[in-house]
Amino acid sequence: MDERVPVDCLAKAQALAPVIAAAVPRIEANRELPADLVDALHEARLFRMLLPRSLDGDEVSPVTFLRTIEEIAKADAATAWCVAQTSVCSTIAKALRRETAEDMFLDPRGVLAWGPTHMSSKAIATDGGYRVTGTWPFASGSRHATWLAAHCRLFEADGAPRLSANGEHEEITLVVPRSTAEIKDVWHVIGLKGTGSDTYSLNDVFIPTHRSIAYHALDPSEWLEHGALYSFNIYQLFGSAFPAIALGIARAMLDSFEKVAKTKMPAHTTTLLRESAVVQSQVGVAEAQWNAAHTFLFSAWEDIWQAAQGKTVTLEQRVRLRMASIHAAQQARQVADTSYLAAGTLAVLASNPFERRFRDMHAVSQQSQSQFAIYETVGRYFLDLPVNPRQI
Repeated sequence: MDERVPVDCLAKAQALAPVIAAAVPRIEANRELPADLVDALHEARLFRMLLPRSLDGDEVSPVTFLRTIEEIAKADAATAWCVAQTSVCSTIAKALRRETAEDMFLDPRGVLAWGPTHMSSKAIATDGGYRVTGTWPFASGSRHATWLAAHCRLFEADGAPRLSANGEHEEITLVVPRSTAEIKDVWHVIGLKGTGSDTYSLNDVFIPTHRSIAYHALDPSEWLEHGALYSFNIYQLFGSAFPAIALGIARAMLDSFEKVAKTKMPAHTTTLLRESAVVQSQVGVAEAQWNAAHTFLFSAWEDIWQAAQGKTVTLEQRVRLRMASIHAAQQARQVADTSYLAAGTLAVLASNPFERRFRDMHAVSQQSQSQFAIYETVGRYFLDLPVNPRQI
């Protein structure tokens, strides 16, 4: 590992688990993380896991980060999602001009959130910066964020698209204080209710050049931070963080079902649920699925993280990581479904530990990083077909 100062994020997450669990009714009811929980997460520095040390961050390894996110998800997936989303967003600090990065993150409560690029969002070049207009949905964690990012297509002052050397329309990422944006409360959903993933808009807002970077900080020539952590882009980090949340949900549901099976006597029977051969087989399969997926994901990360220390990450390792990530997401959903269905009618009761997690899991599974279509990218690699580098 490359961590000069040991940071036990996992222990902090485990210590906070009862606090997070106790806050769940308020998280669900208000569709956001309550202020006292946000305070506790800041106190534990869990929003600073992926920030550079030069900005008072902890710059932990991806392995440490993912284990921590998984642990938080066992208590509440929405909390884990907010921490994961904004933590990965913070890695663009590697390319931000120092004055901007310090404005954003030397504030101990500095948090960056964003929504995905919308095709209608545009940045028009002008003297000293850009005029930005656009709308960005799904901004998880934006309710307690201090900054937002605007991912835009870039246009010249005369309205012509700015094209790259290969003829593609250039894109750019810009950052603004949250107070600059118009926020719309649209987050009325079946699962991950507490992420507060609202939509925000900017209307002809001037953003100075020093608050802009290459799209998603993908251009290495702009990087000011060169630690091994920052050799990974947001696609690789998001692509593993959300499956780690799925694994956390699945583990909590399977543990809960196993506990129920040891004590529940189904109606019209005289034996405990665990005496059923069907249940025994279901648990055996689910444990195998979860443990295999978990091991594969973290093995892939241990391997690629070690390679990153020497700047020798290969395409094969990147594909293996993507394969392990999508496999974890898909297998975790199956384990969650098995646990929910096997628990019977008690699983539908909000007072039991299944219903909310079932909804959360199926919200996680709808996110693009968990979609079955990702297997296509993996398959193209093994069939010697070109792959989109942003997808691995």
